[in-house]
Amino acid sequence: MPLSTLADAPVFDRDGFTFRPLAVPSRGSTELAVWSLGLAPGAQSELHHMDREEVFVVLDGEVSASIAGEVVLAGPGDAVIVPAHADLRLRNASTQAPAAITAVTSAGMKATVGGATFQPPWAQ
Repeated sequence: MPLSTLADAPVFDRDGFTFRPLAVPSRGSTELAVWSLGLAPGAQSELHHMDREEVFVVLDGEVSASIAGEVVLAGPGDAVIVPAHADLRLRNASTQAPAAITAVTSAGMKATVGGATFQPPWAQ
C-alpha cells in the first residue's frame, strides 16, 4: 500500500501525547517506522529509551528533550537525534500551546520504560 493517510491512522493517547502511525509494518512499511506525534501543552514523557536510533522533526511549537542528560530545545524545522539506548525525556516546552512532531525510527523498535521493555503499539 503506497499511501498511508493521517486521516485513516489509528490514534494512541498516552499522558498528553497523541501518536498516529503513518508508515509502520501494520500500514505497509518494512524497514522504517514513522508517526505523527502531538504534544499537549506542558506534556512530558516518562524517562525511557529505545533500542534503535530515533529522530524527531518538530513541525509546530517548541519541544525540549533531555537526551542522556543533555537538554536541547527544538523549534519548527529542527531535528532532534536520539541515539539508541540513550535515556530520553521529551516535553512540550509550552504550557499554553500544543506542539507537533514527526518521529522516525526503524521498524521493530522496542522501548524500555521503568524496566519494562515493549514494542509500542504505534510502532507496529
